[in-house]
Amino acid sequence: MRESFASWASKPRIEVQDGVSDMIFDLVAKKLIGLNVTQSRELRKNFQEFFQGMVSFPIYFPGTSFYRCMQGRKNVRNTLTDVMKERLSAPEKKYGDLVDLIVEELQSEKPVIDENFAIDALAALLFTSFATLSSTLTVALKFLNDNPKIVEELKEEHDVILKKREVMNSGFTWEEYKSLKFTTQVTNEITRISNVAPGVFRKTLTDVQVNGYTIPSGWLVMISPMAVHLNPELFEDPLKFDPWRWTEEKRSSLLRNYMPFGGGIRLCLGADFSKLFIALFLHILVTEYRWKEIEGGEVLRISEIMFPQGYHIQLIPRT
Repeated sequence: MRESFASWASKPRIEVQDGVSDMIFDLVAKKLIGLNVTQSRELRKNFQEFFQGMVSFPIYFPGTSFYRCMQGRKNVRNTLTDVMKERLSAPEKKYGDLVDLIVEELQSEKPVIDENFAIDALAALLFTSFATLSSTLTVALKFLNDNPKIVEELKEEHDVILKKREVMNSGFTWEEYKSLKFTTQVTNEITRISNVAPGVFRKTLTDVQVNGYTIPSGWLVMISPMAVHLNPELFEDPLKFDPWRWTEEKRSSLLRNYMPFGGGIRLCLGADFSKLFIALFLHILVTEYRWKEIEGGEVLRISEIMFPQGYHIQLIPRT
């Protein structure tokens, strides 16, 4: 992550969402399937085509969003299939990634998964790692840029961590992460207001009564987190970016209606990864850099927050 920040600082400007997407995907692709930067960037392009066409008219014809979506999906699966075949052909060669563990499982006496399941699981992990988190962090930088008081409080909290370290350049620890109360409040508010997941799907197991209506058993229901998170009856002044709404005495009542990672017994697989990544991103950002807005940043909200002109900043080392 520090290499990505240093690369950004060496340039006159960067587009935040593209930069964060590359940062996340390069890291995850290396840790999961051992890809180098060049390979991960090519794979991300295919995931991007898939993601952009997921909600489109199913017209399978060259030039349409749906066609590009399906081609992207095909290319992703082909790449992951090639990785699995190569690794299964030489299982003694270790890369220190997740595929090492998958290969061990597939070659055990009674494997609990097969190769197809492994490929689908890898695709899901790669996709969820960057598809929404890059948008969330773009929203974060925009709101932080417009709220310098919040940035100052983040700096104070993270500078305290640095002062307590015996070795200044030692890594960010789990204990440090768990001690970050204000950062957790900021993370909660970022994920509440960004609403990068437009819908959460659930199937009713019994007839459900809602406001005088009956949803029959077996129906598929789409829940809109945005409709909940921006409801003024549930969140006071919901369009205001206000981390202080998540203080300890207020948090318990708000958490009942907080669903950026889904709800019930099935939460997003990447929820803990996302929260940790946001905290680490903010830690490096506020302790080592400052930034200024260059261009873009105008917000368009449809089913999620979007930046039609992108969001371009200049990253400057903190002195």
